[in-house]
Amino acid sequence: MLEEVERWLARRSWSVSDRPLDRVLAAKRNTKVSVVLPALNEEATVGDIVAVIRRELMTEAVPLVDELVVIDSGSTDRTAEVAAAAGARVVARDAILPRIPAVPGKGEVLWRSLMVTSGDVVCFVDADLRDFSADFVTGIVGPLLTDPDVDFVKAMYDRPFGDTPGQGGRVTELVARPLLNLHWPQLAGFVQPLGGEYAARRSLLERLPFPVGYGVELGLLVDALHTVGLDALAQVDVGVRKHRHQDGQALGRMAAAIYRTAQLRLSRGHLVRPRLTQFERGEKGFEPRTYAVDTEERPPMAEIAEYAHRRVA
Repeated sequence: MLEEVERWLARRSWSVSDRPLDRVLAAKRNTKVSVVLPALNEEATVGDIVAVIRRELMTEAVPLVDELVVIDSGSTDRTAEVAAAAGARVVARDAILPRIPAVPGKGEVLWRSLMVTSGDVVCFVDADLRDFSADFVTGIVGPLLTDPDVDFVKAMYDRPFGDTPGQGGRVTELVARPLLNLHWPQLAGFVQPLGGEYAARRSLLERLPFPVGYGVELGLLVDALHTVGLDALAQVDVGVRKHRHQDGQALGRMAAAIYRTAQLRLSRGHLVRPRLTQFERGEKGFEPRTYAVDTEERPPMAEIAEYAHRRVA
């Protein structure tokens, strides 16, 4: 791992417990916070997430969140009704910027959400989370309220796969983490680079392009690095994330979109560093483990003299 990243991990990686709620509220002052849930057929979970945020972060005693918006991207179930009944403002994707025809994709929804929210800080939360905790919001919003030099914060967490701990995030481990380590090694310290829970200052988000599909998380992270620098990025440990897992074909589509997003950004010029940093939870939180990536290649066997000699013989 680069020394710069090691220093960043010490300075910009926190736990949600590092900022008690009363400290976060005291630092909020006049800053307006918007929470956005992009949703497509999430009637089973979106209501519970909205209810937790309303109950724990939008009260007279705890006025952390000023605006809670669910962007419905064409659900065919009761997502919109459930979210509205739980207390969210629901906006249909296609009603936002109707001059520009909408295309399918999560990034499209996140981009359009900037048009219908007004918060100085915008917090994105996936709508398929189970056993949702308000820590997901307070954890990633906290640094933006208490640290003026921080512009972009991602949540980090354990991702169990079924009953198996630590095996979620397959596209992260097989696609995104290798890409970031090899081409943007400054971002090698992010535990969950593709996680859907992150917050940023509007002043940054409005300056970034948004890939319309699954590549949005990687694209925003890379572009934020280029725009504001590593020290303005941070991550917060919020515990465990449980959600609906995609099947293998969906993961393949996600991987392809992420690769394409990276490819577009690599055209700017890139650095290849043959190291891969992964993370394991230890006694003191997430601990990095760095490994060399095999980059040496053998030439075609037809070019090897001994092989050519054997064929002649």
